[in-house]
Amino acid sequence: MSEGKVLPVVNADASATARAHVGFDERVGGAGLTLRRAGAVETLQVNVGKLCNQACKHCHVDASPKRTEIMSEETAAQIVEAVRRFRFRIVDITGGAPELNPSFRRLVIESRDAGAHVIVRHNLTVMFEPGQEDLPEFFRAHAVEVVSSLPYFLEQQTDAQRGHGVFNKSVEALRRLNEVGYGVEGSGLALHLVYNPVGAFLPPAQSAIEADFKRELRARHGVSFNSLYTITNMPIKRFLDYLRRTGNEERYMRKLVEAFNPQAVAGLMCRTLLSVDWTGRLYDCDFNQMLDLGVAAGLPQTIADFDPREFADGEITTAAHCFGCTAGAGSSCGGSVVG
Repeated sequence: MSEGKVLPVVNADASATARAHVGFDERVGGAGLTLRRAGAVETLQVNVGKLCNQACKHCHVDASPKRTEIMSEETAAQIVEAVRRFRFRIVDITGGAPELNPSFRRLVIESRDAGAHVIVRHNLTVMFEPGQEDLPEFFRAHAVEVVSSLPYFLEQQTDAQRGHGVFNKSVEALRRLNEVGYGVEGSGLALHLVYNPVGAFLPPAQSAIEADFKRELRARHGVSFNSLYTITNMPIKRFLDYLRRTGNEERYMRKLVEAFNPQAVAGLMCRTLLSVDWTGRLYDCDFNQMLDLGVAAGLPQTIADFDPREFADGEITTAAHCFGCTAGAGSSCGGSVVG
C-alpha cells in the first residue's frame, strides 16, 4: 500500500462497499501505519477451484456443485515445483472443496515431501462423497492440519447457512476424524473449526465462543477439536449479495469501518501469505482472488514466474473488504489476529 494511492473500486456503482474502499488506505495511514508485505512469503495458499459439494450462503468463493473452474494437472505441477524450489513453510490448500480436485492428493503428498506443513480447508461433508471415505486416514498418514468450517454447534443454525442435513453429516465427520486421532489431546493431529457469524454482524470474542463450542459439542455429540477460529464475513460475492438483498450493506460496512483496529494491521495474513488461483495467477489473499484483484503491477503475476525476492517488503493491493480483516480483533484464515 503506497501512501496516497487510490486503488480501483471493487464495484462500479456508488455502493457502501465501494465508498468504504476509498477510506481504507487513509485509515491505515491516519493511524501512522503502513501496510506492506513482510520479509518473506511463508504461506502459499492454493485455491484449486470452485467445485464444491455444498453451496453455503456466506461463501466468498461462490463455490457450488455446479462450478466448473478447477485446477489442471499442469498448474498443480507448477505449484509443486515452486514449493520444492522455494521451500514455503506452509502450503494451505483450499477451494471449493479441494478434495474434489484430481490433483489434490498429489499436492498434499509432494508438498509434505518437500518439507512444507500442509493445511487443508476441509468442509467435513465432502468425506461422504464417492471415493473420499478414506480422507481421515489420508490426512493422518501425511500429518495434515485440518481446518473445518462449522457455523454453529446447533443443527438449525448450521443447516440454515449450509443446507439441510449438513450439521448431522458434519458431526459424523468429526467423529471419524476423532477416531483416527484428530482433535485428541496428545495425538499431534490438529483439527480446528472455523466460525463465521450467520448474519450481518461481527464475530464474538474467539476464546469465549471456542469454550461454548467445545462444551456443547462434547456434551451433545461426544466430539472434540483443538481450536476455534472466528472469521469475519467479507462483503464480497455471495455474502455481499445477501447484504444487498436484506438491505444491510450500508449498516454492515459502517460497522466494519467503525470497528477498525490499528493493532490488527501488523498481523494481517497478506503480509506473509501469497494466494494462487486455479489458473496459477497470484494474489495477496484469497479474498482479493475472488475479486480478481491481482498482485501489484510489476510483480510476477503467476506461480510459474514467482520470485520471492520481488515480494519481500512489497506492495499489497487493498479494497473495501480489508476493513473486515481489521475490524475488532481482526480476521485471518487463522482466526483473530489481536489477542
